[in-house]
Amino acid sequence: MAAGGHTPLLTPRLKIHPRSTYGRYTRWRWALVWLTQAVFYGLPWLQWNGRPAVLFSLETQRFYLFDLVLVPQDMVFLSGLLVFSALLLFFVTALAGRLWCGFACPQTVYTEMFIWLEARFEGERAARQRLDAAPWSAAKLARRGGKHLAWTTLSLWTGISFVAWFTPMRELLPSLLAASAGWYAFWALVYGGFTYLNAGLLREQVCRHMCPYARFQGSMLDPDSHIVGYDRQRGEPRGHRARGESAAARGQGACVDCTLCVQVCPAGIDIRAGLQSECISCGVCVDACDTVMDKLGDARGLIRFDSQRRFDGQPAPTRRWRVPVYGALLLGVGTALAAGLVTRSPVRVDLMRDRGVMAREAEPGWVENVYRVRLTNASEHAWRLQARVQGLAGAEVLGAATIELAPAGEHTLPLSVRAPAVADGERVRAIRLVFEPADGREGPRVVEASTFLMPR
Repeated sequence: MAAGGHTPLLTPRLKIHPRSTYGRYTRWRWALVWLTQAVFYGLPWLQWNGRPAVLFSLETQRFYLFDLVLVPQDMVFLSGLLVFSALLLFFVTALAGRLWCGFACPQTVYTEMFIWLEARFEGERAARQRLDAAPWSAAKLARRGGKHLAWTTLSLWTGISFVAWFTPMRELLPSLLAASAGWYAFWALVYGGFTYLNAGLLREQVCRHMCPYARFQGSMLDPDSHIVGYDRQRGEPRGHRARGESAAARGQGACVDCTLCVQVCPAGIDIRAGLQSECISCGVCVDACDTVMDKLGDARGLIRFDSQRRFDGQPAPTRRWRVPVYGALLLGVGTALAAGLVTRSPVRVDLMRDRGVMAREAEPGWVENVYRVRLTNASEHAWRLQARVQGLAGAEVLGAATIELAPAGEHTLPLSVRAPAVADGERVRAIRLVFEPADGREGPRVVEASTFLMPR
């Protein structure tokens, strides 16, 4: 506390050197590191039908996901995916706490990778602390230089892999080597730079000060959500004791105050002080405490994943309405997304009336309307389509008999429709333009509603 009894707004950052630990939650974390990075680094190399299996091409406005091709008209699916992801986060948080933060968040994953590289060059926690305190020397410069070189290499490759999700990797690498990548090189450097900054230098500060999740997690958790917590009733009062010695005989709790739970924490907090916004529920303190309990011959679980209600010694409720509500919403949105993707047409039609020519009498007894049609192929099959008119007697389409639509291509053309002039006083007629495969072949059939204007 500062002079005058005021708490300072900002406090100096103390560099955190997490100690390595081993256990079931550490194994799960590393399994997710391998899984997420295999997807991130590996998918840009995977070929599918002569192109990358996953490609978000901003240049052609096409998103390729294996056999699925998404076009700008499919933006509703992106919105649905964002809603689904938010509901999934709410559901998992209400059910099991901040598992995303502790096990799969990119900040957590890359920080873990950077700490692993750091330990290879500078040693474990105690060695890194001694190196920090040591004066500069050739050995210290070599270790620090090697570490930062490894960080830079990983960051640059991460940036290149990120850009490869938006442009084919097999085109990106030659252009980078030829120094002709342009904006692609810029974004690779930007993403790589942020990776280096966030995972190498800022680390827990990103979670503590930049990420909003820690701030609003209180509204997503309830007393029955699983959190990482310390069993105060069992652990207090703390005190040192030898292996095999009974804590009860010494009038102590199970906690031997070894502080390993603090030393392994990537956020540098003491979980024994209670739930804190900095806690990302990574579970490494659970592994550290379980290891100590095993050595002492005590039961595990002094620090564990459990609900606050159970830590307080209260019975668990029979019903939790938040979890089934989130689950039902998640199921509904997921079902709607899946149904929309399955039933969507591979051909999209945007029909616009030509404002320059509303209605004209082309020949005696005939009225002509002109439309501008844009057809988008949301598949990798070529289509040969024809257009016809429904809903207006005698109406017919003029011009090209068939429309050739290339795989994942787009075609814009004027379309003229003529119909017999009818002087019955009704100027606006409802029609339907039907686009279907030519020659009766199998394929998509799209019906677009519009109007046909008669002259005054």
